[in-house]
Amino acid sequence: MPRIDQLLRDAAARIPSDNPRLDAEILLAHLLGKPRSFLYAWPAHETDAATATTFETLLQRRIAGEPVAYLLGEREFWSLPLTVTPEVLIPRPETERLVELALTLGPAGAADVLDLGTGSGAIAIALASERPGWRLLATDRSTAALEVAHGNASRHRLGNIGFVATDWYAAIAATPRFDLIVSNPPYIRAGDPHLGRDGLPYEPADALVAGDDGLDDIRRIAAGAAARLRPGGWLLLEHGHDQGAAVRQLLERAGLADVQTSTDLAGHERATLGRRHSNARTP
Repeated sequence: MPRIDQLLRDAAARIPSDNPRLDAEILLAHLLGKPRSFLYAWPAHETDAATATTFETLLQRRIAGEPVAYLLGEREFWSLPLTVTPEVLIPRPETERLVELALTLGPAGAADVLDLGTGSGAIAIALASERPGWRLLATDRSTAALEVAHGNASRHRLGNIGFVATDWYAAIAATPRFDLIVSNPPYIRAGDPHLGRDGLPYEPADALVAGDDGLDDIRRIAAGAAARLRPGGWLLLEHGHDQGAAVRQLLERAGLADVQTSTDLAGHERATLGRRHSNARTP
């Protein structure tokens, strides 16, 4: 029977990724039902034939480029384990910046928050777990994605999230009812060479690509925000590292005030926000 150290050494030599050893360790630890520390503590442990065979199957899929998160069916976000499937975008660490901003800008007490394009539900679930008094409405045009998001909310026993199938604002009345609107929309340009790398071919294209300049969906979200935000309410959008200036311009054209862009831990412009005027008249 193959030993743990032998399996990992062989796998790391074959996986074409930035950190092949880590990929191999995560997959093998998952199959063994053990933490990665077990692999270091027991390198000579012999695996059974069934485990070795299943590991090879996962390894072949990883070599082909399939993301580890899809192989495991799970990804952690905001320290919360979330189920992920090929129907949803894999949550990224940089999106946690959007959560941080929402928690900072949102009311301390009750609030109504709209999460547009929820995917796995990562943003809504993180906010709902931190602010039990907030009422979250998570939307997506993909019913398959909404099923995943609903399952994740149930997994964490969060009862303050509702779910609606809609293409952005199509099913959201133009009434000022939200204190926050948050979204990590598609923002990659059509034809961008990155779409063929880093596992992106396995992720849902309509959650990634937004027209020739990557801003089609952000335009729609910005244009409809003011009508649905309460006076003083904020719109928060994630976007590409080189789109900050363009997104700021879109929010200003949509009539939002105090428009600004926040950077991620790498110093890249990552999220832009704008506020509906506090003295705006409510219909």
